[in-house]
Order: sequence, then structure tokens, then C-alpha cells
Amino acid sequence: MARLQKILIVGGGTAGWLTACYLAKALGSASPQGIRVELVESPHIGLLGVGEATFPSIRGTLSAIGLDERRFLAGATATYKQGIRYVNWVRPPGTPGREHYFHPFSVPSQRGGSPELLPYWLLGGAPEGVPFADAVTMQSWLVEHGRAPKRIGDAEYQGPLNHAFHFDAACFAAVLAEHGRSLGIVRHFATVERAELDGQGAIARIVTAELGALSADLYVDCTGLRGSLIGDAMQSPFRSRRDVLFADRAVTIQVPYPRADTPIPSCTIATAQEAGWTWDIGLQRRRGIGYVYSSRHSDASRAEAVLRGYIGPEADALPSLQLKFETGYRPEHWRKNCVAVGLAGGFVEPLESTGIALIELAAYMLAHQLPGETGDMERTARHYNAMMVARYDRIIDFIKMHYCLSQRRDSGFWIDNADPAGVPDTLQDRLALWRHRPPHRLDFVTDLEMFLPASWQYVLYGMEFHTDLEPMRSAYPQMDAARREFAMIRQAAGRALDDLPEHRALVEQMCRQPAQRT
Repeated sequence: MARLQKILIVGGGTAGWLTACYLAKALGSASPQGIRVELVESPHIGLLGVGEATFPSIRGTLSAIGLDERRFLAGATATYKQGIRYVNWVRPPGTPGREHYFHPFSVPSQRGGSPELLPYWLLGGAPEGVPFADAVTMQSWLVEHGRAPKRIGDAEYQGPLNHAFHFDAACFAAVLAEHGRSLGIVRHFATVERAELDGQGAIARIVTAELGALSADLYVDCTGLRGSLIGDAMQSPFRSRRDVLFADRAVTIQVPYPRADTPIPSCTIATAQEAGWTWDIGLQRRRGIGYVYSSRHSDASRAEAVLRGYIGPEADALPSLQLKFETGYRPEHWRKNCVAVGLAGGFVEPLESTGIALIELAAYMLAHQLPGETGDMERTARHYNAMMVARYDRIIDFIKMHYCLSQRRDSGFWIDNADPAGVPDTLQDRLALWRHRPPHRLDFVTDLEMFLPASWQYVLYGMEFHTDLEPMRSAYPQMDAARREFAMIRQAAGRALDDLPEHRALVEQMCRQPAQRT
């Protein structure tokens, strides 16, 4: 069996360049003894510059590839993200009750010797009316007051509060492409016309219009929804999950700020609408705003009207862009010597920003499970595919929970989402368990989960799910200690307001300072 020597990534963009950079760094491509990483991208296919939201894992990934935080922020016009504010998800606007809840990235406070706070919140130990996320972490309070998650002197990709980023996707890909040169990545500009297979059904070579044939030991398909290699050449089927998650369209508009000093929210704002939801992402010089909707419950013209109504008069002269997608995945992301990464392998609607996190996961698994010999591909592929399918299924359960727990019944979209026929059995089982006890880490298999137990808790109780712990009150005898913890968190939040900078001010200061390394 031959040693694996060369990987060819087909397609650029975020998926192609993030995968290339991670593999090149992990596999030592800059060294003569390392595995070569090459990338081919078409000069004729443009990139969409929509506002992208990420998951906290992005910090570890960018640190791992050696990309300076200041260089990243400036080049990708990036800002910080501390979580997601959900508006009008529980009930329609104008209905009595709380209008929004927050899904923070920081986990609930639990100092040494203090009790876990969730059971005591359920039993009424927190101040009356304070939502779970607000009671157990200071992050929502600081976001409401416009604070950043870190200070200028904190280490790269580190800070007191857990966080991710928002950025312009096209700018981010350009930053990664530039950084990739220092990692030894060989870049080809060429349009792929077809893939040619060998006698065993593996890819022998790809044929380009400008450079002729290019070959490698492993091919990574980052061609987006087209799936040119994994779908067209390898015939790996796509499994739709539109029966669970109905949204399959989006319309987007880029909205400039009215002033250069306009405050930038350090969270994604997700507002429920009649047939889906709008995202609102603040970058350095503009907002990226879009409406994700179900074509079964709305159409393009109505969706654009909803989006423009959300933005207001400032959207009147701005162009829009319509996008199509379908939630689902390929059960075989890896077939023979071809691996799909990003949209080529699957897509889950962007409610919890899992798209780039799944790219990070794929790159990590490739780098650390890569077979030393080309003959071990099949065994490695089976394990890789099982892990990816499990991740997708659990993500889909988590996203569906946002919809099926809503009390909204003001449109067909929300009525259909409440129908148990569209709720996976795995999610129904968990919700039944959690009627009488809160979610626990033992409910989750860590290596198969994208979301920590805390995220399930934040969304579950943000959506006003009811867990009846009263029959078990005697099992929680530390109520006084819990009340002290709730009070301590609010006091600490007040101090943090003085310690943490305003969000836009930090971003601008970070971008003004020179990068620490290249």
C-alpha cells in the first residue's frame, strides 16, 4: 500500500480555505516531509459576501492555524459574537409575556463547592421573573449594555467571556488564502470540468479547462451545494430532512450603518417571522440581514416584503439576493478517496450557526484520522461517516427544538412545526424525560454533540418549557447557597460593566494595532 502524499481540495471559499489551512498546518505541508496540500478554485465563480455567524470553536481553529486575531478581524471585517438573542419565538409579537430570550455562549456559573444552579432556578430560587440564562450567567446583561467579551490586553482568542465571531464570508476566504501561502498550500486557478474514475471507482484525476489533469491521493470536495465530486462523480446520495426542518429559502440584504460610530451588537439577533425567521448580524461597516423561510409556507415576493418590513425604509433602495437550500446530508461524506466538506456534504439551516462549525469538525477529523496508507481509506471512511451522521442528526434535533416548543399558532408554518409527526423520536424522548428532570450531561454523548448541555438548557427554558421538580424538592437542600450564587452573578455583572470595553471600540482598537505574527 502506498503512503498518502498529496491532498487536493476542489473549491475555495470558507470551506475550501479553512480546510486547506487546517490540514496544511496539522500535516506539516510547509516541510518537505509533510503531506502536500493543494487547492484548485475557479477564477469564474464568485463568493457571496453575506454576514457569517460562527460557533465558539472557531477561536481554537483560527489559533491552531496560526492566524493572528488582529489580522483576522481587520481582513474579514469581523466582530465579536457572544450568543443569539431570540425575539418573538415563544409567542407572536404583541402577546403578553416576554418578547425575547438569550442563548449565551458562557456556561452557567458554578464555583467550587456551590450547587448546580438549574434545579434551584426551576424551584424558584432566583429572583422572580428572571430568565434562566440571565440568572446563571452575566453574558446577556453585558450584551444588552453593549460590552465586548474581552479586553485589549487579553491573549489572542481568549477573554473572560466565551465568544465567537461574525464576519464577511468573502473577505474571510481571502484572508485564509493569503495566510495559506505561509502554510505551504499550492493554489491553482482553474475551472474543473470533470472527474475521471479508476477501475475501482475511485477518483483517478480531475480535469480542468486551464491546467489539464490534476491528481492526488485524496480529493476533498468543497464545491458547495453542487457537490461536483461527491455527488456527480461518486454518486453519494443526499438524505433530505425537510420533513423535520421546513426552511429551504433565504433572501438577504446588506444594510450600511447610518453613521460610522453606530453601536454593533455582539450577538446574532434571530427574530421569528410568519414563515421562518430573520437574522441580523452586525459587521464593522454594515449589517448582514436575511430572512430564512419555508417555500411551502411563503413565496419569494412575500418573503422579500417581510424582510424589507423588518429593516424599514432604509432598505428601499437596497438590492436583495434570493438563495435556495435544503436541510439534509450525505450519509457517506467520504466515499473511496473523496471526502465532502461543507455544503457538498450537507447543510442545516443557519439558526445556530453550525455551517462553519461543521467545516471545522470535518477538517479536524480529517487531520487526526487520516490513514497513513492509501489502502486504509475504506476503514477510515466508515468511522468518519458514522461520526458525521450522528453530528448532523443531533444538530437537527437541537434546531427542531426551537420550533416545536413555540407557543405560536398564528400561521401554518408554526402550526406545522408543533405537529409531533415532524418531531424526531429522539427529540420527543428527550423532551418527555425533561418534563420531570432537567437535562444532564449524561443525556449527551460528548464526541457526537455539537452543543453543550448548557445550550440545550438555555433554549429549552428560554422557550418556557416546564420541568416539574416539585416532587423532588427534598433532593436539593442547598437553596440558601444557590440564592447567594444568583446574587453574586448579578454583582459580578455590575463590576464587569466597568472592566469590559464597548464592543465597537474594542474592534476598532484591535484593527488599528499591528498583527503580532504572520
